[in-house]
Amino acid sequence: MSNPDSFIDEVTEEVRRDRLFGYMRRYGWIAIVIVVVIVAGAAWNEWSKARETAQAQAFGDAILAALEAEEAEGRVEALDAIAAPGPGGAAVLGLFMAAEAGRAEDDATAVARLQTVADNSEIPLIYRQIAQYKALSRGAGVMDPEQRRAGLEALAVPGQPLRLLAEEQLALIEIEQGDTDAAIERLRRVIDDSEATAGLRRRASRLIVALGGSLTQAG
Repeated sequence: MSNPDSFIDEVTEEVRRDRLFGYMRRYGWIAIVIVVVIVAGAAWNEWSKARETAQAQAFGDAILAALEAEEAEGRVEALDAIAAPGPGGAAVLGLFMAAEAGRAEDDATAVARLQTVADNSEIPLIYRQIAQYKALSRGAGVMDPEQRRAGLEALAVPGQPLRLLAEEQLALIEIEQGDTDAAIERLRRVIDDSEATAGLRRRASRLIVALGGSLTQAG
């Protein structure tokens, strides 16, 4: 390469370097801000995770401590004093409180606690459905049979996760109302359903036999 060409290349490289430094002086703060934001975001994310973990642990410890009370009434009172960390925690706490009220044979309180969970739109749907199912199942002495039937039929529609359990409860309502034939037919459909668990099939079969029915369709 000739000396003029070499000189031109050196000058071109110097110009590029000067431009780069100029850009860095002018816009370098943007890169610094981006780095700071990324580092701060990562730190905030880790802090948030640590705080959520600590809250969850404290919530679980509080529930365990409340359940150590000797009497069910005392456990309900202790659970009622716990502050739930968010809608999901409120759902879990409500289910525990309902269970303890049920152990104290206070069905009215148990159903009321469960209904509170079921009616809370901020709680994930699956928790609300579980609470609704439990309320309807326990509410035989508290709720009107037709009210329970309507609620269970809503849970028994195709695609719902508690569909077959709701069908089982509907069969029990039909037995309460003296319609054993309808109950037996419903229980047979539960047994034949491909999604039925072994435990559910076993309960349905025993109930059909106890009602004097056959496990197979007549004719």
